[in-house]
Amino acid sequence: MPAIAERVGDMLCGVGESPVWRASDQTYTWTDIPHKTLWRWSPASGEFAQWALPRMAGCIAMRGAGWLLGMEDGVYECDALLPDAPCHPRLLAPVAHAAPGMRFNDGRNDRQGRFVAGTMVMDMGRALAAGRLYRYSASARDLTVLVDDLIVPNGLAFSPDGKTMYLSDSHPSRAMVWAFDYDVDSGTPHNRRPFIAALPAGRPDGAAVDADGCYWICGNDAGRVYRYTPDGRLDQTYTVPARKVAMCAFGGAGMDTLFITSIRPADGAPGALDGAVFALRPGARGLEETASAG
Repeated sequence: MPAIAERVGDMLCGVGESPVWRASDQTYTWTDIPHKTLWRWSPASGEFAQWALPRMAGCIAMRGAGWLLGMEDGVYECDALLPDAPCHPRLLAPVAHAAPGMRFNDGRNDRQGRFVAGTMVMDMGRALAAGRLYRYSASARDLTVLVDDLIVPNGLAFSPDGKTMYLSDSHPSRAMVWAFDYDVDSGTPHNRRPFIAALPAGRPDGAAVDADGCYWICGNDAGRVYRYTPDGRLDQTYTVPARKVAMCAFGGAGMDTLFITSIRPADGAPGALDGAVFALRPGARGLEETASAG
């Protein structure tokens, strides 16, 4: 029997992104970018919680018991999210955007706990390659450019040993995924090469890597999640009842549940599930994310 993506909760996110599983409390946390909201779901209790943010967060990553957030104007930190307590992000490192109207988009910690995140021009119709992939230095509290000339950086993920970095540009004019060799000591990518020239349908968005080193990529505009083997071969395809799937993350008590966010466009039809979040069990297991120590 094929794995079925089942809806979780009843929220509809404007842009649901960056889901992260925290094993210590057995919860998923993710961001709704335009609604400036952090969400959290406990599968065991079925409970949901949400926190308002002062500005948009494109991505989040664990930092100790708290969080790192890639926001509109820089990298921020916030403490552990507590019920009925506000979230007050504090600026760690401002970003010098290459063009007006930009924000952070996809990002995560590498296997050593370094926060890596990309920026984009929010008006995708301009197709400006002003986006950059940055690495945040906790010791220096600054940002280092790793990759430039990006329109919509997405699909960031790392192989189980941390030595391969994956990155996509999800703008329709590019819509491809690259692989890089990744220096685990310095946190520097090199030897950029094509990994997926084009998806069977849709454009590449957020991604995850499983314990076997396979790369799971959301096919935005196609309602699909694809699994590629480390040598770039399409291995499995899963259907999601939302056209604009955004990002996926493994979690659950056995790390065998794939949690999937999606986007609700401005012209979303009444009753459509675009913007909902989903979970499925595809028969694979993921890897826990590494928390940043700094």
